[in-house]
Amino acid sequence: MNVLLLGSGGRESAIAWKTSQSTLVDNLFIAPGNGGTSAYGTNVALNPLNFEEVEAFVEANDIEMLIVGNEDPLVAGITDYMAEHRPQLLVVGPSREGARLEGSKEFAKEFMMRHSIPTARYKAFTADTLADGLAFLEQLQPPYVLKADGLAAGKGVLIEPTLEAAKASLREMLGGKFGKSSATVVIEEFLSGIECSVFVLTDGHGGYRLLPVAKDYKRVGEADTGLNTGGMGSVSPVAFADEAFMKKVEERIIRPTVEGLIKDGIDYRGFIFFGLIKVGDEPMVIEYNVRMGDPETESVMLRIESDLARLMAAAAAGDLGTLPMEISPKAAATVMLVSGGYPEAYEKGHEISGLDAQLGCIPFHAGTKESEGRILTSGGRVIALSAMGDSLADALEKCYAAATTVDFAKKYFRRDIGRDVMALEK
Repeated sequence: MNVLLLGSGGRESAIAWKTSQSTLVDNLFIAPGNGGTSAYGTNVALNPLNFEEVEAFVEANDIEMLIVGNEDPLVAGITDYMAEHRPQLLVVGPSREGARLEGSKEFAKEFMMRHSIPTARYKAFTADTLADGLAFLEQLQPPYVLKADGLAAGKGVLIEPTLEAAKASLREMLGGKFGKSSATVVIEEFLSGIECSVFVLTDGHGGYRLLPVAKDYKRVGEADTGLNTGGMGSVSPVAFADEAFMKKVEERIIRPTVEGLIKDGIDYRGFIFFGLIKVGDEPMVIEYNVRMGDPETESVMLRIESDLARLMAAAAAGDLGTLPMEISPKAAATVMLVSGGYPEAYEKGHEISGLDAQLGCIPFHAGTKESEGRILTSGGRVIALSAMGDSLADALEKCYAAATTVDFAKKYFRRDIGRDVMALEK
């Protein structure tokens, strides 16, 4: 089977690494890929949002399975496009309607309400209903959660400590702070608890497989301080997501979601990301994503022992059957090396050294590019150092040892990834 993977980040690097191990896969192409994905397949200079260009490559290279790594092409309707133009192509990713679970916060909330899936109380507002939004904020207790309805590159969620700041942010968001993405703003009550990321692969007909549970770290500063980022690291498994908790997650969240999609007539074959929070002992949904998370994928892929490409092909074909999802009992961790100044202004083009050393972990490339035989930084999040160990402490020790070896100008990384989870294990 020839496979095309769309994307260029750390998530796609990890998926490419795992997919390349499959006995089902003859040739793997990554479009556009990055400075490290060529180790797992062939990088192709395609724009994932140019569906005609992608289709032409699919036809010319006898591609049988398309894996859509990030959300933008899904929200734009690439699955629907391929269903019309290349009906025999297996596509890992939901239809445009299914992608609205991530593409519209309001749509996702309405879906959860309709199918009795536990989530925070909310209301949605536009510029025409600004006064109502300001009044709704006065009904809530601080802190205040405001979410841009559309995609905003992971930066569309604001948590404001005071009513005055929340009102100012609402005005800014509805005034165009995030462009069209914040033409509608969802305001919801703040939930206090500890978060985790749960992933399933579903076949659109009620079959699904649960992937390893993970926890990511969004804030740029240690002790979860500073600005939100695309993710500074991740760990798997998560101590507080025990058997009793996960039973509730399956019964109250995963199954109602999978069954709700079918009831609503939504064709959904691919990954569902559940951003969850444990409030007391109860799971609640913070958000859906319609693809794997980043940097959770970099930890999760290490723990999957089954042939993931075979599972993805079966899901895309609409029948997971009895294929197993075997998970390693070992722990995995990811520490992200980022460019100084990220998530605000940062420099690009710095040479990266130390990648050829015996790191004891896998350096999944994210914001990198190859130039004249050198690997250079090309983004804010640069390298996802990922490792397994008999314990989370062992995995993190490998990651942090590698973090001192891999180097580039103005490198930064958090030194407390996983510390909270390890404290719960004691």
